[in-house]
Amino acid sequence: MMKARTTTKLVREGKYAAEIAVDLLEDRSGWAPYLTAEDTSKLDAVRRALRKGDLGAAARHGRVFELLPISA
Repeated sequence: MMKARTTTKLVREGKYAAEIAVDLLEDRSGWAPYLTAEDTSKLDAVRRALRKGDLGAAARHGRVFELLPISA
């Protein structure tokens, strides 16, 4: 029996990060939990978009953040 649960993955590239909703598939195999091929492609597309600085393309899949350093 296969179950899916939604979780959030964080993709970070340079000074940007994105929160992306993905489904984790769980079954009784030793490989669980795992991502669907579609969600894996989505994460790769977001990573490429962030690397290029195309924030609009990345934002189509989730929330995008700019990371700023703080002094302690």
